[in-house]
Amino acid sequence: MEVNQQQLAAIRHDTGPMIVLAGPGSGKTLVITRRVQHLIEEYGASPSNILVITFTKAAAEEMKERFHKLTGQQHPGVSFGTFHSVFFTILKFAYGFNASNIIREEQRYAFMKEVIYKLSLEVEDEKEFSEEILSEISLVKGERLDLEHYYSINCSEDNFKKIYRAYENKLADSHLIDFDDMLVLCLELLSERPDILSLWQNKFKYILIDEFQDINKIQYDVIRLLAKPLNNLFIVGDDDQAIYRFRGAKPEIMLHFKDDYPDSKRVELTNNYRCGGKIMQCASALIKNNARRYEKAMRAASKEGGEVAIRSFDNMKEQNLSVVGEILQYNKKGIDFSKIAVLFRTNIQPRALVEKMMEYNIPFQMKDRIPNLYEHWISQDIIAYIRLAAGEKERRFFLQVANRPNRYLNREAMKEAQIDFLALRKFYGDRDWMLDRIDKLEYDLNLIKNMNPYGAVTYIRRGVGYEGFIEEYARIRNLKAEELIEVLDELTESARNYESFAAWFLHMEEYKEELKRKTREAKEKNGDRVTLATMHSSKGLEYQVVFIVDANEGITPYRKAVLEADLEEERRLFYVAVTRAKEYLHIYSSKERYNKELALSRFVGEMLIDRDTLTPGTLVEHKTYGKGMIKTIQDGKITIYFEEKAVYKTMNLDYCIQNRLLALFQNA
Repeated sequence: MEVNQQQLAAIRHDTGPMIVLAGPGSGKTLVITRRVQHLIEEYGASPSNILVITFTKAAAEEMKERFHKLTGQQHPGVSFGTFHSVFFTILKFAYGFNASNIIREEQRYAFMKEVIYKLSLEVEDEKEFSEEILSEISLVKGERLDLEHYYSINCSEDNFKKIYRAYENKLADSHLIDFDDMLVLCLELLSERPDILSLWQNKFKYILIDEFQDINKIQYDVIRLLAKPLNNLFIVGDDDQAIYRFRGAKPEIMLHFKDDYPDSKRVELTNNYRCGGKIMQCASALIKNNARRYEKAMRAASKEGGEVAIRSFDNMKEQNLSVVGEILQYNKKGIDFSKIAVLFRTNIQPRALVEKMMEYNIPFQMKDRIPNLYEHWISQDIIAYIRLAAGEKERRFFLQVANRPNRYLNREAMKEAQIDFLALRKFYGDRDWMLDRIDKLEYDLNLIKNMNPYGAVTYIRRGVGYEGFIEEYARIRNLKAEELIEVLDELTESARNYESFAAWFLHMEEYKEELKRKTREAKEKNGDRVTLATMHSSKGLEYQVVFIVDANEGITPYRKAVLEADLEEERRLFYVAVTRAKEYLHIYSSKERYNKELALSRFVGEMLIDRDTLTPGTLVEHKTYGKGMIKTIQDGKITIYFEEKAVYKTMNLDYCIQNRLLALFQNA
């Protein structure tokens, strides 16, 4: 395969540090594999002295396979691996570790479950809580933070310290280490044992790292030690695709690489061989709005093609129906389902779309685990209320909702396997205030019994006071109430479609089985299926047709993104999603979600107007003032003379772009 001049400059780099800025679709895998070949065949490097590091096992295997295909397996001694596999190899030789010393994923959750039980912690969703706490433990280890000064976002500081120490003790007692320990132990070993460090420095004289923008501090510290004194460090990545800060990645390491290695060379791979011209034009206009980045001008290798369709629908139902219809049309035209992807910001978004695709028998696979809405503890509470209303008397249903909201009902009053209101009243005797609460609960259940699912959920939320309980629950646990309310909103939306509880419950069961089947199918990795994926998990992939759904403020950028650094990461994430599309890109939004008005994502406006095209003298059109000419752009303000109104207006440029108030006249 032919290489361009930029790629050739990277491939032929001799010794010393180099940073290769490789935008989407620019051929970075080709550059890495060809460079390894060049080191061996042109510069005489020994294959056993070359280390290529990627972030996932699959990527390492693919890189190795591509290299062997390129060279005909003439150089089998090159090391390809992940950070963890390389670091564990170092530990294995030093400490005699083997695979049995690495904790398995299910063991981590088992340990956490035991810790939660021993500490008598009250958590509603054990799995979700465990995932979040384990992620925080990983952050503390990876950043080498002082536990005494770390403030948890998922529980109190005191509880987090107890959980952290209990988890670490469990690991030690079991003679196990987790993936984060591999990094910490490796750094400690190489820092304290110069003799061992020297052995590995002599082994790995050339180090090449892919996806460098995703590196974290501890990984970088180890790599810097290994690379000395030759510093033959060849890093490849794209700061515009740094989207894993929540996992501890530090994109600023890449931005400051020149500070750490002043003599480093730099090459920019700016030819995009994936996206059509219009798609790349939109992506470039979007990412320019980030301040903290390397300035680079990505361009499509083919300036023609690349259709971009931007549509706003009245509601989610219309949006999902359009997505399904468009997918069927593309398939009818001869585009395989496997060449189509639907991307979304979070994995809780696509429930309604999944149900619609099932309805239309569109085959699909999921890149992420899509949580089952109906298995969420909030949904289970609502279902328990409905089952009690329908006459079921199982103790577990009473216990589940007796104090949601708080009625001060004692567990001692509900000891029998079957509970009835007569027994409850008998327990509380002549305590009138408790009898009133029991009467109100029975009254509520009798009302719910005769409602349809939508009416029942709405009444439980407001009439019974369950939504108030959720808000109080969030306040006490320092959680965002709107995220829990969103689960109620989703459930309410689902309930709209069914006339009876029986039909709704049957749908829940069928949906659960279908999700299980899709999870099994995803492991098979074959078949002609549409891909459903979060923006995060779509990175590194490409499709002929891409749909980005729910392009609304609060969803993308996500509502949690309030700091400028967070907003820039959200913009990078949207950029990643846009650049997955080769030929057809659809960006869809809704004007309303759960009876609440939604605004179009600011990213859409930024895509449509490239800041570089806005200069004094440019003809523009404003939604309110009509046609005009730009007079000045200074300090974030734009002054336009609107000839139709014969007025000068000075406005905030960011606001105009983000809200699509302004359009280039020739495109208006």
